[in-house]
Amino acid sequence: MYVFQDVATTESNYQRFLKRVSEFGAVWGLKHPEGGWAVCPSNEYEDIDVYVFWSDEAYALRCAKDNWKEYKPEMITLDSFIDNWLHGMHKDDCLVGANWDANMFGKEVEPIEVAKFLVNS
Repeated sequence: MYVFQDVATTESNYQRFLKRVSEFGAVWGLKHPEGGWAVCPSNEYEDIDVYVFWSDEAYALRCAKDNWKEYKPEMITLDSFIDNWLHGMHKDDCLVGANWDANMFGKEVEPIEVAKFLVNS
């Protein structure tokens, strides 16, 4: 049986993402051996892509299954994440999926909001 997370759980996972990324200076994404990164359609909005990132390699590894079974966790430095990823995602009207669970569910956030927090922390 598939169970969606409640709002409190997704918010808690998002806050954990922000705290740990600030502390350790890196995020984790899933990257395909041929170069593509893990992206999926939004659970909330039509025609919007969500790039998923995790605060820990182990969290990313849990999601390297099904369509992403060939993807491997890869670290992205905090500076690159803010300057390149979040800036580019904002320009491309994409969202950040932060610390999504193994069922690919979690909070979807505007990149500018994530950047504001990380720059000011």
